[in-house]
Amino acid sequence: MTKMRIHKGDTVQVISGKDKGKTSSVMRALPESRKVVVEKVGVVKKAQRPTRDNPSGGIMSIERPVHVSTVMLVCPKCNEATRVTVRVNDKKKKVRVCKKCGKDID
Repeated sequence: MTKMRIHKGDTVQVISGKDKGKTSSVMRALPESRKVVVEKVGVVKKAQRPTRDNPSGGIMSIERPVHVSTVMLVCPKCNEATRVTVRVNDKKKKVRVCKKCGKDID
């Protein structure tokens, strides 16, 4: 299985599904299931039982994980949704590279 090229804190654009076109940041990456939790994307309502932290309970809105194939990384340099490749730099370290402008993302 290939590694995910989208990490926590990246800005991504949704390319399919009910939230298509939204741009937001990744809150959490789940590489074992190849999913990411994106801020304000995949929001569902969940009934919450009253607890000590939330004594009133009620219906909460939470972000559900979406598959990594439904989001595309937004390059910070060219500010466009792009595919990502990996190359080794001078210091023998892997860096992510934008396919459109060729600049390093990390």
